[in-house]
Amino acid sequence: MTVTKDMRIGDLLQMNEMIAPFLMQNGMGCVYCPASMAESLEEACMVHGIDSDMLTQDLNDVLREYEEAQNGGSAENTGNAQ
Repeated sequence: MTVTKDMRIGDLLQMNEMIAPFLMQNGMGCVYCPASMAESLEEACMVHGIDSDMLTQDLNDVLREYEEAQNGGSAENTGNAQ
């Protein structure tokens, strides 16, 4: 699944265990605050003075790399051995 900046923080945190640490390392230390759960990623970025487009792109890159590592390599390499 691809992260978009209109997704709610609460929904993002349920997607993958990597999201909370990533957001905290990128300036959003209050990701577990009840108020932030209903905010969109874009709204949270605005509050913290973070570029939402860059953060969304970086988050998708991290998630893609994580999924590839979990699957034992890149998607290009899986299923091609015969």
